[in-house]
Amino acid sequence: MASTVFRALPIALRHPCHFCIRPSPTIAKHLIGKWPNPVISRTSSNGVCSTIIPEVQVFNEKHGLNIQSYKDLHDFSLRDPALFWGTLAKSRLDWYREFDQVMNCDFTKGKIAWFQGGQLNVTVNCVDRHKDRTPDKIALIWEKDEPNMHETLTYKELYELMNQFANVLKNHGVLKGDRVCIYMPVSPLSVAAMLACARIGAVHSVVFAGFSAEALGSRIRAASSEVVITTDQGVRGGKIIDLKKTVDAAVASCPTVKKVFVTQRTGAEVPMGELDIPVEAELAGQPTECNPEIMDSEDMLFMLYTSGSTGQPKGLVHTQAGYLLYAGFTHQTVFDYQKDDIFACVADIGWITGHSYVVYGPLFNGATTVLFESIPTYPDPGRYWEMVERLKVNQLYCAPTAIRLLLKSGEKHVNKYDRSSLKTIGSVGEPLNHEAWEWYYNVVGQKRCTLVDTWWQTETGGILISPRPSEPFGELRLGPMRALPGIELVLMHDMDKEMKGNDAYGALCVRTPWPGIARTVYGDHQRYIDTYFKTYPGLYFSGDGAHRDHYGYYLITGRMDDVINVSGHRLGTAEVEDAMDEHPAVAETAVVGFPHDIKGEGVYAYVTLKDDIEGEPEEQIMEELKELVRQQIASYAVPEMIQVAPGLPKTRSGKIMRRILRKIAANEHEDLGDITTLAEPNVVEAIVKNHDVIMEQRNKHLTKKKDSLSS
Repeated sequence: MASTVFRALPIALRHPCHFCIRPSPTIAKHLIGKWPNPVISRTSSNGVCSTIIPEVQVFNEKHGLNIQSYKDLHDFSLRDPALFWGTLAKSRLDWYREFDQVMNCDFTKGKIAWFQGGQLNVTVNCVDRHKDRTPDKIALIWEKDEPNMHETLTYKELYELMNQFANVLKNHGVLKGDRVCIYMPVSPLSVAAMLACARIGAVHSVVFAGFSAEALGSRIRAASSEVVITTDQGVRGGKIIDLKKTVDAAVASCPTVKKVFVTQRTGAEVPMGELDIPVEAELAGQPTECNPEIMDSEDMLFMLYTSGSTGQPKGLVHTQAGYLLYAGFTHQTVFDYQKDDIFACVADIGWITGHSYVVYGPLFNGATTVLFESIPTYPDPGRYWEMVERLKVNQLYCAPTAIRLLLKSGEKHVNKYDRSSLKTIGSVGEPLNHEAWEWYYNVVGQKRCTLVDTWWQTETGGILISPRPSEPFGELRLGPMRALPGIELVLMHDMDKEMKGNDAYGALCVRTPWPGIARTVYGDHQRYIDTYFKTYPGLYFSGDGAHRDHYGYYLITGRMDDVINVSGHRLGTAEVEDAMDEHPAVAETAVVGFPHDIKGEGVYAYVTLKDDIEGEPEEQIMEELKELVRQQIASYAVPEMIQVAPGLPKTRSGKIMRRILRKIAANEHEDLGDITTLAEPNVVEAIVKNHDVIMEQRNKHLTKKKDSLSS
């Protein structure tokens, strides 16, 4: 028999997405006229916030506070984080045992713990309670790679599939604490695999199903995974990807692996060896009930590998209660999620965005979440917008890379589809440049949707900076964003100088701990401390720079290592990119520094052009780009070299690999490292060839100039 779940607050005081549970008559009588009607509106009933946060009334009535504005709420969350987060944890999470201590954190030691003494199971919070209340509500919409095709799973069906998968794992010896590597495309089965691990207390390590065998193998070995879950083949953009073949090659170098579970996507015949177990055959005979493992708040939930500056991936560890609370809270407040909304985050589950805003955050809030298997340009650049019309999507969350890519194709692919269902459009990754922001807001959002350009990291677990939540109907402006409740941002100039006041630049740090932050680097806690807490003692260092404007809002200026020192002038590459992106012919720009005999560093720009550019010679465009930079920044910022490239080297998640571009610009072609994990490795070869031509022309020009001076 499953253990009884302890609910720390009366049901009537719980988060409003639990709308179908009625309080007892006694509680209901006590609350009449005191608690907000649990119908989520565009603003809270007391006008405090852009989305309803029902705990505000608890703070005011139970704790004697006087929160009347969003600023009041944010100030309180920093002044008393234990009361703020503790109240949210009690009202939003279902517990087997309530926690004894809200927070036990010391950034100077890299020590972070939340809700210690508490016991829960993440899947009970994400699936069971919604299955009990709204069993027939759609939990997952699988937007398949095939155009115009989708499948759905209700919360009851997801509950049963999760439990069957969990029973398969248990029957094959997977235990609490075991690391399970998941290498699967986006599908209901991949979500069920993640939840099945969480159900039995196993730790999942999802690897994007596009990484090479070498990259996959390194992550399996680093986590000492004994189990891998994969798929026969993936389908992406109409192309078949041989996932099982990649896994076989990876596992050959991973002696710890004892079992490989193989699911089906295409049904193709794939080699099956002694380690391989066909999942569908195993699922068929499994019961649809599986008792959830009771987990401590700080037990590991998952690890996720992200690139490190040394080239060695970091296995960032996220734990149970704190991560789940933060993912759910930010999903609800940033996107103003309402109980009947269709939420579509088009990220892959292999990235933290997929973990937090495809799986855990939306399911925690009882949402209908879209699983997007395809790419934004298949079968044409209208794929997102056709999906929005067909599924009646209310919130769309995607990457700047995709937005810039679709911008290249013009407006016709957007305007042919009805997007009236959209209420919120979001972006995650690199900051949106001016042109992309305006296109996304004006064309896609039709100047009526809230645009949330968000900032966060794998390390943070969820969104830290965003235009929402805010005061009701707070202004939307290009670039600047607000810190979320519970987040205190700090700008540092050097190790001991904090930049006070507004209109300030510095290294972006966070002073206050928050529940969603990663707890360690798996197997190397010292690396965790050195990377995030050593540079600025007592603060979390993000690695990014930022500008706090006159109004106190934050604009991300880029990675701190993306700074070029030109003749003594410190120049942020993002600033140059933003200026060049203003040119109507430019789709995307990446700027890096290169060694310069006189200036120390020079500016090298890689530019891709829009598809519909006709007539204007590339030479003229390059001169116009230089003039744009000269006018908007300064003469010293003008790129000395501009390459019109066929594309930019990007990871599968859409991030530009500037490390590779810097190597090419520095003529270090032979030291590019592993490029097989890039979305399009062939782009690098073309860029290198273009660079060689540019360098040959530059050398001829310099030689000619030198000869002229000599004569």
